[in-house]
Amino acid sequence: MSLEKIKPKFYITSLAALSLLASHAVMAAPEVSRLTPPSELFTSGQAAPLIARFLPEQRFDLQATIVPDAADKNIAKAKFYVDGVEIKQDVAMKSCVTGCLPKVAKHASIVTLRAYSNAQPGVHVFQVEAIQNDGQVTKASGNFEIVPWQVGGRKIKNIIIMLGDGMGAAQRTAARIVSQGYAQGKAKSPLAMDTFPISGQIKTASLNSLVTDSSPGMSAYVLGNKNNNNEEGVFPDDTLDPFDNPRIEYLSEYLSRTQGKALGLVTTADVFDATPAANAVHTSNRGAGTGIVDQYLDDRKLTGLSVLMGGGRKWFLPATVPGSARSNTHDYAFSSTDGHTADIVKKWGAAPGQLDKDRDLIADFQTAGFKYASDFTTLSAIDVKTTDKLLGLFAYSNMNVALDKIDGRRNIAKGMKGRVVDDFGFPDQPMLEEMTSKALGVLKKNKKGFVLMVEGASIDKQAHNMDTERWILDTIEFDRAIKIAQEFAEKDGETLVIVTADHECSGVALIGGSMVTDAKLQELAKEGGASNLRDKVVGIYEKAGFPKYTISADGYPAITDIDYRLLVGYGANSDRYEDWRANPLPVQDSQQPFAKSAPLLAYPVDPSARDMDGKFLVTGQVPGNSGVHTATDIPISAMGPGAWSFTGVLDNTDVFFHMAQAAVKGVVKPNFNQSRKR
Repeated sequence: MSLEKIKPKFYITSLAALSLLASHAVMAAPEVSRLTPPSELFTSGQAAPLIARFLPEQRFDLQATIVPDAADKNIAKAKFYVDGVEIKQDVAMKSCVTGCLPKVAKHASIVTLRAYSNAQPGVHVFQVEAIQNDGQVTKASGNFEIVPWQVGGRKIKNIIIMLGDGMGAAQRTAARIVSQGYAQGKAKSPLAMDTFPISGQIKTASLNSLVTDSSPGMSAYVLGNKNNNNEEGVFPDDTLDPFDNPRIEYLSEYLSRTQGKALGLVTTADVFDATPAANAVHTSNRGAGTGIVDQYLDDRKLTGLSVLMGGGRKWFLPATVPGSARSNTHDYAFSSTDGHTADIVKKWGAAPGQLDKDRDLIADFQTAGFKYASDFTTLSAIDVKTTDKLLGLFAYSNMNVALDKIDGRRNIAKGMKGRVVDDFGFPDQPMLEEMTSKALGVLKKNKKGFVLMVEGASIDKQAHNMDTERWILDTIEFDRAIKIAQEFAEKDGETLVIVTADHECSGVALIGGSMVTDAKLQELAKEGGASNLRDKVVGIYEKAGFPKYTISADGYPAITDIDYRLLVGYGANSDRYEDWRANPLPVQDSQQPFAKSAPLLAYPVDPSARDMDGKFLVTGQVPGNSGVHTATDIPISAMGPGAWSFTGVLDNTDVFFHMAQAAVKGVVKPNFNQSRKR
């Protein structure tokens, strides 16, 4: 075929292509790039599974990010519809010229309708309709479910959530072995959590990851919805501001608003930390400490916050005070004129906030009627009969772990220094059960009931550090706090108690027992290497035996470096050295304000800096220098009215609806023939 014959055909085809491109340019329209609440209907076009679920009249925000079809266009107006009916509420619009994520086009807009609620049970389709300034219209749809109430019996008055951070089945088992002991294959006594009549299993994935972190791991229980990792009380959005995300109403907020219940938060961590904050604080940045602790106080009328105890004093001290961590860079102040954030104040009733790094937050708590305890002595002196609100801050950041607190108490009782607790400057810290008892004494005075969350925080933190004895003793401490809650519930008769975790940490495995005495173990450590510290020490199957720990009157092992000890491995560990003996010092805690000053500067910088003399390197499965969370299902145990709801395999969000059902409409009789489809 000649070139002349080819040319006309090519020319005609080119004209057709250009015509088609021009047609597409004319037909181009603005695009909805994000629609909230998240749904598979929007993401994949499938109606199931349902991602977002809410209680009748539980409040949440609707939001969409809309990108015009050209840089010189903008969005003029937006509306939201539910089941085809327009929601007659204000829709705020934010331009992404400033304040949006780098991936979002500058000419995009974010439209938000705050504090929506729906009382009609069932699946609903919601839609955003946006009109570009040239008249072009775009629409996108998603779905959500309003979970129906069931006909219930008597209502529960109180809810206690005992949250062992990072506590999987292996952590629970290790605490039983060490604290109770075994004889011929049977545990001599159960843990308190072992005696709960109902048990189940929890799936823990977050909204954006198979492996959750603590923020969505906790918040799922008290929101009924998934959050992204590092986010709590909010759905993800496209803005940079960590405090303006679409909100979801917490269980504490819902029950405070509808029933007048109080909220208590008790932790051995810094109180700004993910788990306590994921019960009351709305933010996409779990590290925004100043704004988080300010929100505790300023939004207490929304949450009913009456008790807050743990570490974290650094966030409450004015920035001019040594040790303070307050900063305007992680605080918030909502605009009174920009509807995007002004509506958080107007529609939710939230405090407007203020950039106030020099705020004395302890004084402000006291002005608001909270009694303040700075150590165990002052906590013990507080009379719960005359106390309606309580703040306790017992360390600059995370409290010391049980092993070090107990060691301190034992030494101080002998007239000696408290070692680690002295180095941190807080020798007089309460144990978790002591905080729990005091919290219950305050909260039970509220005739309308309460929600109390108690966290054993360093089960997770020390599992990250692969510091076996420290997380085991923290699990024992946590179980002693569970016993306090259990005794309260047994006497009260109107209290539901659940014991669970937010996730498992570090892939803990109880691999066996030492085949040698502690003295021989130290000799083998001097010789070093895997042939000595692994092959001659690790007893598996029948060689593991039954480790025998002696428990002191305070409830903790007299010593942890016993002969023929329990041996623990990790399946989600970084590179580390192992000599199987207890570490005399914890690793440096970067959250402590004086971690880089003496004497804390002399502590091991991370787990890889310990036990090197034994020359037994355990190669890790993960990068970095810390163990990591795993996606493994975790146990849940329950007692009290409504406990039967927590059997079988549950999604973590299911727990929310079962607790709310029991509190609002009453306990539902168990139906063991009914399968769970969620």
